[in-house]
Amino acid sequence: MTNSVQNIINSPKRVLSVDIFRGITILVMVFVNDVASVKGLPWWTYHIGHGEQGMTYVDVVFPAFLFIVGMAIPLAIKKRKSTGDTVWNLLTHTVVRSLSLVAIGVLIMNGREVDPSVTGISYAAWNVLMFIGVILFWNLYPKAEGNKKMLFTTLKWIGLALLILLLAIYRRDANGEVMWINYKNWAILGGIGWAYLSVVLIYFITKGNFKWLTVSLVLLVILNVAFKAGYLNFLRVAPRFLWPVGSGSLASITMAGVLLSKLFLEKSIAESLKSKYLWSISYTILLFVAGWLLMPFGLAKIGSTPSWCLFSAGICVMIFMALYWIVDVKNIATWATFMKPAGSNPLLTYILPDIYYAIFGLYHFTSVAGEGWPGVLRALLFSLFILGIAAIMTKMKIRLQL
Repeated sequence: MTNSVQNIINSPKRVLSVDIFRGITILVMVFVNDVASVKGLPWWTYHIGHGEQGMTYVDVVFPAFLFIVGMAIPLAIKKRKSTGDTVWNLLTHTVVRSLSLVAIGVLIMNGREVDPSVTGISYAAWNVLMFIGVILFWNLYPKAEGNKKMLFTTLKWIGLALLILLLAIYRRDANGEVMWINYKNWAILGGIGWAYLSVVLIYFITKGNFKWLTVSLVLLVILNVAFKAGYLNFLRVAPRFLWPVGSGSLASITMAGVLLSKLFLEKSIAESLKSKYLWSISYTILLFVAGWLLMPFGLAKIGSTPSWCLFSAGICVMIFMALYWIVDVKNIATWATFMKPAGSNPLLTYILPDIYYAIFGLYHFTSVAGEGWPGVLRALLFSLFILGIAAIMTKMKIRLQL
């Protein structure tokens, strides 16, 4: 049997519910980011505020993305191994991808603080050019030979040169002091990058063993508790590249996704569909019970409390079980066709709203936020518009891959 045939046989079947879960998460993420500017809505349509305790559905969106990143890790590793990648190749790929997410996060967040008076370029123009550089440099160009390959390579280097130039002229106002970029300001994308790196490293150390991955989740939760209790304050100042796991909070949500993937999408723990659901229901109960027991440490997205992490993971397990039943068991998936671009090209879809706002700023347009439920309708239409743009750009072979 040839190697190519063997690779096809060994390659894991694509699980549609994973892609749809990712697509739904990105769609809702775009929606809640935009609807946050709408006034006059019920409390549960916003994030829980700083210093407050509780959760809304908005507070589960970011954890849902971390969770689905975790679910995809065993699938991606298995697929890349089936195509002949070595452990070294996989580790190199992981480090590059993680640091790329951190770098893009730093560019986006610092772009929001650019000082035009010192930088010498308008806020909107700097951000538009920055996003052009990001797309050119990190675009997943199709395989090509000859002139096309040279063109793609040239575009990639142009993107990098543009980003270097923009960073060279960048300045921001930090409480009256002119400063360069804040390399620790990486926000959501950076958080995903560090969590992804941490969990993949743990996955390789444990060799993907379910028992040791479970122990790792418990240890990550304990680490988060220790941070909240103030026992590990010295690690707060440790360079992130030396301690990528941070407080363990975001990594724990990602690891929770890895465990569900091992439970549900492999046969080593549960073979039948019934046993998969029984294991997953038990897993959900354990996550909620652990979250309830750790409530004394608070329940809030701001600060990433252990209970917020565990409750969010439990909710994600329930969502995935429902999606898997509908999509992969009952084969009802046409309803989610319009979310396919968001699921297959999530990073581009995520940054498109920022590109939109930057372009509007460049041309001095004004975005009308709206108020009440008409504002919600506007935010929903905007989210669908972003998905449409993502679909068009994906067809044009513009793809930023997480």
